[in-house]
Parts: sequence; structure tokens; C-alpha cells
Amino acid sequence: MSAGDGVEKDLPVVEMSGVGKRFGAFAAVKGVTFSAQRGDIIGLLGINGAGKTTTLRMLATYLIPTSGSICISGFDTVKEGEEVRRRIGYLPETPPLYDEMTVLEYLAFVASAREIKKTERKDAVESILERCGLVEVRHRLCRHLSRGYRQRAGLAQAIIHAPEVIILDEPTGGLDPQQVIQIRRLILSLAHDRVLILSTHILPEVTMVCNRVLIMHAGSLVLDQGLAQLTDEQSLEKAFLRCIGTDVEAVSA
Repeated sequence: MSAGDGVEKDLPVVEMSGVGKRFGAFAAVKGVTFSAQRGDIIGLLGINGAGKTTTLRMLATYLIPTSGSICISGFDTVKEGEEVRRRIGYLPETPPLYDEMTVLEYLAFVASAREIKKTERKDAVESILERCGLVEVRHRLCRHLSRGYRQRAGLAQAIIHAPEVIILDEPTGGLDPQQVIQIRRLILSLAHDRVLILSTHILPEVTMVCNRVLIMHAGSLVLDQGLAQLTDEQSLEKAFLRCIGTDVEAVSA
């Protein structure tokens, strides 16, 4: 299914309503509510332990919420998980590669698992190799890929089926400046007519890529605002520090 099929332009593609997640007595996520429409590029910010990765894993159907509900294109992530997974692409912090496969074999396997038609599979793989800059390493074993190429291959598996929602957890973590620029360009090329949600610790990454900011702190969503409006009279760094209760003047001094 191509991005946006069956979804009205002005209706939310992603809806989280009162979502919480507990691990025993520990509340990792508390009552998170937000929605996103096609064209939203959302930067999810927060210090370590804020609940970002848990939230992304619930969106990706890897975790079941303890409370609340999540819908992707009108499908409930718990009750209709299979339908949701057809519509999302997910890159966790560690790319989910099979080290004994070549890049070409891996992406062909993903294309099959993603139910891309057999007659279209070869073209889909060739197209994604080109788009993600993987042509020159197509016959290399995944275990021999550099960090940058592993991230590219991880992105390729997340987008090969043209999902409506793309979820990226720290997509530029550990990359050198040139690799960051390349991944950033690729992310921007993906955003049209989709929802893209990326978690990062790198504030400049958000200003370069995103048009909307969500900030989490201690499991709660403490800010949801357009980037332009948020940074109209202050830097993103100051806004972030205020949201997490840090004395901005003391840090600036």
C-alpha cells in the first residue's frame, strides 16, 4: 500500500490518546496524547529516560500500551497490529540487520516480508539501493558494513514499502558530520505526504529537519508545538531546558 492511500488529507494519520506504559511499578510513559497529519516531521526530544524510545516502540507495535490507545491511519495498534505494521516503517536505535546476509539479500528478504508483489520486488530493491546510497556495498555482508552504511541499510528496510508513517530512533547517532548530512538529506526526501517521527538528542538535528517539536520529561509530554512558533523568540535549546525544569540563566552563565 502506498503512502497515504485511503487516508483523507486533513485527518490525523497518527493518534495517541492518553497512552501510558508501566513496567511493574515504574511508569515509563504517562498519559501521552498527540496527533499528526501527513507532512508533519516531528522531532521527539527528551533526556535519557524521558520515555522517548518506549513511546516509539508503542507506535511501532513492539510494545502494548498499559493504558490509552494508538491508531495509525484509523487502525488500532493493539487490535489491528498487522494492518498497522503494513503502514509504518521503523528504524530502532540499533539497525535490525542480518549480519550473514549481503545488503542485496537482506533488502530482498525485507521486500518479501513486506509483501511487495513478486513482480515489483526487484525494482523496489534496486530503487532503494540507489536512494539510500547502498549500490556500491550491495554485495557486502551486513556484518562488514561501517556504522554509516548500517544506518543507511536500516533506513532502507524501514522505507522500502513506502510506509505512511516513518519512525526513527536516533537515526544519526554515532555518525561523522558527513554521514549526518547525508542521512539528514535522505530523511528530508522522505517527508513529503507522510508522517515522520524521529527521536534524537541532537537539537540542531531538529532545527535542520523538523517542523514540529514534542518534548518529553519523566514520561510525560510537556510540549507539543510547531518549530517556527517555538523558536520565534527563543532558541530551541532554551525552550528545551525550560521544559525540563533547568535554570536557563544558570546554564547560560
